[in-house]
Amino acid sequence: MIKKLSLISLFTLLPASYYYAQTTVFAYLKDAEGKPVEQASVDLKGAGNDAKADKIGYFQFTDLMPGHYQIMVTKPNFETKIFEFDVTSDEKRKDLGVITLYSALNGADQGLAIIEDSGESDSGGAQQTATVGLLQSSQDVFNRIASFDLGPYWFRPRGIDSRTGENMINGVSMAAADNGDVDFSTWGGLNEITRYPEIAANHAPSEYAFGGTTGVFYKNTRASEYRKGSQLTYSLTNRNYTNRLSYRFSSGMNKNGWAFTGMIARRWAQEGIQDGTAYDAYSGYIGIEKKFSDSHTMTLNAIGSKYARSSSSPSTQEVYDFRGVHYNSYWGWQNGDKRNERVKRGFQPMIQLQDFWKINKNSQLWTSVSYQFGKEYSSRLDWYRANNPSPTYYRNLPSYWLNYTNPSPEQAANVGITRDWWTNDDQSHTQINWDNLYNANRNVEYNAMFGGRRAAYYLVDDVKDDKVWNVSTHYTYNFSDTSRFILNLSYQNYRSEQYREVNDLLGADFALNMDPFASNTTAGSVWGKFNTRENDTDVAKREGDKIGYSYIFRRQEFKVNPAFKFSTGKFDVFVSGLFGYTTNSREGLFQHYLYESSYGKGADQNFWNAGVKGQVTYKINGRNFLVYNGAYFSQSPFLNDIYFNTRVSGVTTPGIKNVVVDANDLSYVISTPIVKLRLTGYLVNTQNETSVQRYFAQGVKLTTLTESGDQTPVQDGAFITQVLAGANKRNMGIELGAQVKLTPTLTASGLLSVGQYTYTNNPTVYFASDAVGTFRELDGNGNIVSRSYTNMGEATLKNYRQGGTPQEAYTLGLRYSSPKYWWVGATWNYFGHSFLDPSPVTRTERFYTNPNTPGVPYDNVTEEELARILTPTKLPSAFFFNVNAGKSWLIGKYYVLVSASVNNILNNRNFITGGFEQTRNVNYTDYANDYDSGNMVFAPKYWYNQGRSYFVNLQFRF
Repeated sequence: MIKKLSLISLFTLLPASYYYAQTTVFAYLKDAEGKPVEQASVDLKGAGNDAKADKIGYFQFTDLMPGHYQIMVTKPNFETKIFEFDVTSDEKRKDLGVITLYSALNGADQGLAIIEDSGESDSGGAQQTATVGLLQSSQDVFNRIASFDLGPYWFRPRGIDSRTGENMINGVSMAAADNGDVDFSTWGGLNEITRYPEIAANHAPSEYAFGGTTGVFYKNTRASEYRKGSQLTYSLTNRNYTNRLSYRFSSGMNKNGWAFTGMIARRWAQEGIQDGTAYDAYSGYIGIEKKFSDSHTMTLNAIGSKYARSSSSPSTQEVYDFRGVHYNSYWGWQNGDKRNERVKRGFQPMIQLQDFWKINKNSQLWTSVSYQFGKEYSSRLDWYRANNPSPTYYRNLPSYWLNYTNPSPEQAANVGITRDWWTNDDQSHTQINWDNLYNANRNVEYNAMFGGRRAAYYLVDDVKDDKVWNVSTHYTYNFSDTSRFILNLSYQNYRSEQYREVNDLLGADFALNMDPFASNTTAGSVWGKFNTRENDTDVAKREGDKIGYSYIFRRQEFKVNPAFKFSTGKFDVFVSGLFGYTTNSREGLFQHYLYESSYGKGADQNFWNAGVKGQVTYKINGRNFLVYNGAYFSQSPFLNDIYFNTRVSGVTTPGIKNVVVDANDLSYVISTPIVKLRLTGYLVNTQNETSVQRYFAQGVKLTTLTESGDQTPVQDGAFITQVLAGANKRNMGIELGAQVKLTPTLTASGLLSVGQYTYTNNPTVYFASDAVGTFRELDGNGNIVSRSYTNMGEATLKNYRQGGTPQEAYTLGLRYSSPKYWWVGATWNYFGHSFLDPSPVTRTERFYTNPNTPGVPYDNVTEEELARILTPTKLPSAFFFNVNAGKSWLIGKYYVLVSASVNNILNNRNFITGGFEQTRNVNYTDYANDYDSGNMVFAPKYWYNQGRSYFVNLQFRF
């Protein structure tokens, strides 16, 4: 009956031009119960054509020339489907089969495009459409579950550092050149604009970039590709922000070839889920597209977000036991309001121009030019020769006073005093006391030389002033319907001026631009000055002045990414290559009193990159596949890894090298309307990783040589820059994601991730001290050399577990989807085998060697003893229940959606999402005494899961 109806529809709906057409492409839309889906919009992307499905779900496109095409199917209440197909010169009719649309269940409506190939296309059809279920424009079942059910709990698939991925908007990489991070605040809140990226997961090759080991996420914001009309959305939540309000309008392509899309959004909270965290962000987007012809269009995009958000602190278990998981040490009361010292605010908009040119029937060229600019400010308290104002400073906690063996009466009394502060939540002590900071500044003696009072305490901003140019091209050429050549070229010019400036003097008149840890600081001497240049003789800095450090980062990066895709028999093959080059430099604008290399432009640091990726898909049949992904490539170090102590020195990290990645995985994939499954085994080896940390260390016991060659200790207690260089890691495991439709309305899903993420070598640790500009040491030949760092030796990390994510995760879920467009679902999630990253310096020989007897360990040091006190910090396992529900209505032309989700409905607050081992006592004696005290002062600091959270969403389309 369906075939008879399709023939009637075919001859009654086709225009006369059909009889002279090159190729007609058609398909049928059905829902999960097999019923026709009518009035769905089907957009042939890049061709300016669209169609509507009729009463039997039939749609078609006529007069298609040979080439590669992409279709997007949309209808309210249903998931959006994006898929691709090829048209060959010998096809008159091409049947795409039955496309199944599933009910839109939640925000994760990027489901797999399921096509049932009817085998009726003139050229046999199976080869062209058999792998549509594996398209990169969709998330597979494992990644979809991991993103939406495990993501809120800081689960990181395969344990891989996100800096190895590629996140792109309109052909432009959004990773920062200094640290490799992607700042999603740049376009935060514009969900409806940046939704539906095309994804190449993990280390699989992509058509748009070479990428790394955590995938390529590519999004084009073309004004004509958004649903025509308006959309108003309001969200209520108890997470980082409380409210979100957004409005989007899209005109569609008009008869004059113009399309306009705009969006505005605001997110705000007087206080988020963490105590003392405010949030306020305004976001906007405007896109203008001009269609010059069927083969040529241009778009102008502007996107940006102005934001201010407060941060929350990690804490030791002692503090959490007193105040709970919502405690935040960064805020205090001021004039009846909560004031947070750590506020990040910024505005770094992007302007992008993109050209789309279909050169001929076989080739097309996309070109993008982008410019991003603006500043980001990160505030924090600073002080000059005054007590640490943090309420969690170790002397403000009972554990410190409990550790005195023979306490004085005053010390014994402090145990009760500090315990009362915390048990009674005396917020004049358990939070920042802003009144005390202002009073301390008022009590500083008036300085006649500088005409005011010096600030003992003041607020500073660490500022990034970025200017980033990007140019990229994406060229494709179809040799045939089964083979395609791809070429991506990109160039980035990154310039970032980074400095500290005075934000608020807290009632004082000036702050000194001098090092409070310097052994001698006088106004008439350069010793202790952060800037000794003659053009900056005034060390008294007012609000808005630069203080502490100032430098410019520059980086130019070129990438060439050729790729080739072809099909032969039952195999689909995708090979992608990389050739790249980066040149990096640092120009210091301050002359630090200790570091000669701090001022001026240093030598360029250049790195070449190369790599290859491959994917081979074996089609067992149209629904069962074997997929192999392999990659071997090098990646340039980021600027912060290249320069050892970048704020005050131009010295480069010893032996800095490219990171080298060797990654392999093998998957079995099932993709049917009933079952979606991926089972994967993977192995990822990473070499030459560099990580930089900066912290205050108390018991470092560093030494240097005098001119006569005698060892002499340097100042104990200073800010330290620690570099872990040449770390090798191995990440291996299995992944299983499955989704089964038990009935047309009931779906079960599950996920399994079991991994082992370890260090595989003993990398080297280097230290630089803010109190020591130069270390004099013996080199391998016995000669005295001077360096701005000291080699602490190898850190015994081999076989230690990596930190940062659970290494085991499991999920089970059920979801009911009513044909009347309401749904309810629930998932159970379990996490285990999570660790903190080990502190490298406590695993070095210097840690347990007595500095008074070189080469001889401290008393009582044995392998068993070191293993006892340096046992890896394993975090407790935990499980959570999540629920979600929603309902949508189509009222004439209007669409209304209400959805809600609750994560951690049982309010489990015992799950640690991350943290770090404190590196304060960097010698065995002090560390062991603290460890064995029963009241560890410098215990690890954690971030905890914040308990139950909810998200309610109301959407109105018109």
